[in-house]
Amino acid sequence: METAQRVVKRSGWFARLPLGLVAVSMLLLVHNLVRKNLAHPAGIWRIELLDTQAAVAVVLASAGAVLARAQYARTVRPALGWSGRVAAGLAPDGRLVWTCHVVNGSQDVAVVAGIDYRLAFTLAARSDGAPASTRWLSQEEVSAVLTARGLPAEGDFMLSLIAPGRPISVQGLMFVGWFTEKAMAEIENVFLRVQVVDRVGDTHERVMALMKGAIRVPRTPDPPLF
Repeated sequence: METAQRVVKRSGWFARLPLGLVAVSMLLLVHNLVRKNLAHPAGIWRIELLDTQAAVAVVLASAGAVLARAQYARTVRPALGWSGRVAAGLAPDGRLVWTCHVVNGSQDVAVVAGIDYRLAFTLAARSDGAPASTRWLSQEEVSAVLTARGLPAEGDFMLSLIAPGRPISVQGLMFVGWFTEKAMAEIENVFLRVQVVDRVGDTHERVMALMKGAIRVPRTPDPPLF
């Protein structure tokens, strides 16, 4: 289920409008060329909207705007990833936990547009009645499902409440949550689907498997990040 980052929505003003201008300018150029080359112009072809030189200039200018926009969008595009590590001092009883962060490795800020989760329980937990994951869940719904499995929030796991509009700074980390050894014995994987908006208004999405490579029986904490 883990996916590469992809664009799920383009900004209307900054993406579709320039493409529309290119299409219109191309139509104007075609109209002018046909009108110039008709032996006996009649009807709509009598109308001169632009001369050939002006039509070519409009096509080049609008195409240049599209290319410039694409280049700028590539420059400010988020680079979404995640990291996990064993940490101490987060669980109330001092147990070591597996912590998860979303990483923005780009050179520009990204703003969260949406975030949800899908749980995959272990075979033993499914045999014991754990529900199958059939849809994406909110943070509150995930907490309710895990609590019903005897994993209290803030005791065996913690998911940070991340609301739309939360910025992820340049080369920054966004804390997602943590899980104890007991929780990881029940949970095979937690899939995080995050959507962010960049500076030009494009929406990017990536699905990340937060338990991929998790140390499920932690013995010592990992070194500090900084």
